[in-house]
Amino acid sequence: MASDPAPEAGTGAGGGADPGAPRARDLGVPSDGEPGRWNAITDVPGLEVGLVTILEDQPAVARTGVTAILPRGRAAAGGPCAAGVAVLNGNGELTGRSWIEESGQLQAPIAITNSHAVGAVHRGVDRWMAQHHPASAASWMLPVVGETWDGYLNSINADTVRPEHAVAALDAAASGPVAEGNVGGGTGMNCYGFKGGTGTASRIVRSGDERWTVGVLLQANFGSRKELRIAGRPLGPASQAPNPMETSGWFAREAGAGAVAAPGAGSVIVVVATDAPLLPDQCRALARRVPLGLARTGTTGSHFSGDIFLAFSTANEGALGSRMAGDGIAVEQLSHVAWGGIDPFFEAVVQATEEAVCNALIAARDMTGRDGHTSFALPHEEVRAAFDAA
Repeated sequence: MASDPAPEAGTGAGGGADPGAPRARDLGVPSDGEPGRWNAITDVPGLEVGLVTILEDQPAVARTGVTAILPRGRAAAGGPCAAGVAVLNGNGELTGRSWIEESGQLQAPIAITNSHAVGAVHRGVDRWMAQHHPASAASWMLPVVGETWDGYLNSINADTVRPEHAVAALDAAASGPVAEGNVGGGTGMNCYGFKGGTGTASRIVRSGDERWTVGVLLQANFGSRKELRIAGRPLGPASQAPNPMETSGWFAREAGAGAVAAPGAGSVIVVVATDAPLLPDQCRALARRVPLGLARTGTTGSHFSGDIFLAFSTANEGALGSRMAGDGIAVEQLSHVAWGGIDPFFEAVVQATEEAVCNALIAARDMTGRDGHTSFALPHEEVRAAFDAA
């Protein structure tokens, strides 16, 4: 099994991924659909991802970070996108959600971090927008910040994540391959009783001469060991990897007698992006398909899990603003995919979500965090063996 990296703080942009790091397809895992160039959310034209990974042992043990997404890149960070939200289980947080549900749009960068760092990251996004897009920041802004809980490995109450980490993640945002596993907001996360974290994938949707991209990025921190299926194979129950998060009784020792951490507790934040022209209701429909991709990997949606999904379209730039027409009423026009043609986009979301979970698990490495807690990665040899024998 892989060893824990030396504790250090650093940043990693979308282009900073190790091109030699294996992903699900490299280990023989079959996947449906046509991926984009990088098989990542950054295949959506103009979209950029930035990561800040925090690995420290002093003054507190920190295994955490920030993931930032700029839907149209830093130059158009304040431009509204059609958007929609769906929730499988609500034990989590996504700021700005009320306005997305009200208006069908998002108007700020997206960030993902740990559960107790939402406020710091929100403040950092505000600060970055004030510096780079002062007009948008001065008028009105509701940043979108999602979270999952990393308190098994990370000293979650130590206030390690600060606004400047969110600023650094946004500054680092780039196109290209996206680092996965123990990086960004996913640094200290666990998934299906294995080390989890950040994962991404994409699909191409074609119609005649038209071509669109659907990309998914998720922070995987959900599911119990007994549930995990990869391409239908029960790799979780069959795994020989240690599973101390679910079996060691650590939660009962810390929270007091009688306390039991439920296997499967955790969360997943999923961001779906596309350059296809979609209406807000169509974005909501894409977000509602995310659970179908998650279910293919085995989860049944724990009561203690926060499973929140955001989908947006970068098309129709400039057509969703708050423009006034003097004393009159402004009228805008949106192009959109006909509802009768939406099914290939649903399929793309399901396929990319499933593969992004697998990529997060396979990219992750063993990690030791606070109080000696250790999370073990899904062994690559078990994955290869499952599909070599197929």
